[in-house]
Amino acid sequence: MADEKDVVEKTISEDLVVTKYKMAGEIVNRVLKQVIDKCTPGASVRDICDYGDQLLTEETGKVFKKEKELKKGIAFPTCVSINNCICHFSPVPSEPDYTLKSGDVAKIDLGAHIDGFIAVVAHTVVVGASPSEVIKGRKADVILAAHYASQAALRLLKPENETYTITDAVQKVAEAYKCKPVEGMLSHQLKQFKIDCEKTIIQNPNDAQKKEHEGFKLDKYEVYAMDVLISTGEGIGKETDTRVSIYKKTDETYQLKLKASRMFYTEVRAKYGNMPFNLRYFQDETKAKMGVNECVKNKLIEPFQVLYEKPSEIVAQYKFTVLLMPNGPHRITGLQFDPTLYESECSITDTDLKSLLSSSANPRAAKKKKKKSESGGAAAADSQPMEVEAAA
Repeated sequence: MADEKDVVEKTISEDLVVTKYKMAGEIVNRVLKQVIDKCTPGASVRDICDYGDQLLTEETGKVFKKEKELKKGIAFPTCVSINNCICHFSPVPSEPDYTLKSGDVAKIDLGAHIDGFIAVVAHTVVVGASPSEVIKGRKADVILAAHYASQAALRLLKPENETYTITDAVQKVAEAYKCKPVEGMLSHQLKQFKIDCEKTIIQNPNDAQKKEHEGFKLDKYEVYAMDVLISTGEGIGKETDTRVSIYKKTDETYQLKLKASRMFYTEVRAKYGNMPFNLRYFQDETKAKMGVNECVKNKLIEPFQVLYEKPSEIVAQYKFTVLLMPNGPHRITGLQFDPTLYESECSITDTDLKSLLSSSANPRAAKKKKKKSESGGAAAADSQPMEVEAAA
């Protein structure tokens, strides 16, 4: 992947690029369903993350077999972040695991790529929940807030719309459920082999972030990973003693001193390029940890910090990949959501928000989507008028 910079930028104005995004999206949705099925009381988070990564590797390995030079695989390692853990929990063997308990709120986050075209997704589930038992209280509040905020964002992800319109809508939905978006979280534009492009949509920025984070107008043929994280608390994420396990190569250069660091960095470049990876992927974890330290210190590799809210709080997350097509946003990742499983004393009363959520996410494709609803992909949004009614 060392020559990625020399590649002429390809966009979703090309049919083949759209096809590759959709293939990655289908794989991600399929794997997400299977990972969710593993989230049962007594299950090991580490084992679930391992399982998710194995599936992502297997499934991406089945496509474009004849094109030996075409790169494909994991675009974001499987994470299962529980309750007040905001993101990026995917422990290596030497670090503490977590055993799922009934009632835990689990956020599953993962991604795949085909030829560098990335599809990512995140979904929130309540471990051990029964379809016959409605979830109430703050768990219901935060999950409904995250879902509706993500649906509002989806409808606003259109060419010519200004990004702070999305920021404001997410804020309003969260406030309707007496919750807060996690401060400063970014949704990135995606490009071939690049998961964190400079164009970003921020949620709940503090005063300093508002000054340095400029809004911009969305443009057709762009792709975004829309990531919505909502908390029952203050929405401020902090690092604890949980070790980072996910990293990504940067474009910085530096002459490494340690042999272990050089070997580690060479393996990262050859196997993962600019895609995020987990230290679990390395045969010798001790050597990998030694190598990554010097690389991080000199900014060759950047960490994905494991962040936490206060212990008593709960965080919910929904993330999906959206192609900004000329006829509207086309969501390629994400599963169906049933709002009747959640009961909240809060509701969305803002007329503009209710009107937005009641509209189709993609008017021209609405009829086609209904026929495709069995796939569990982008069709979930079309039941929105009923969902708003159910939550009110």
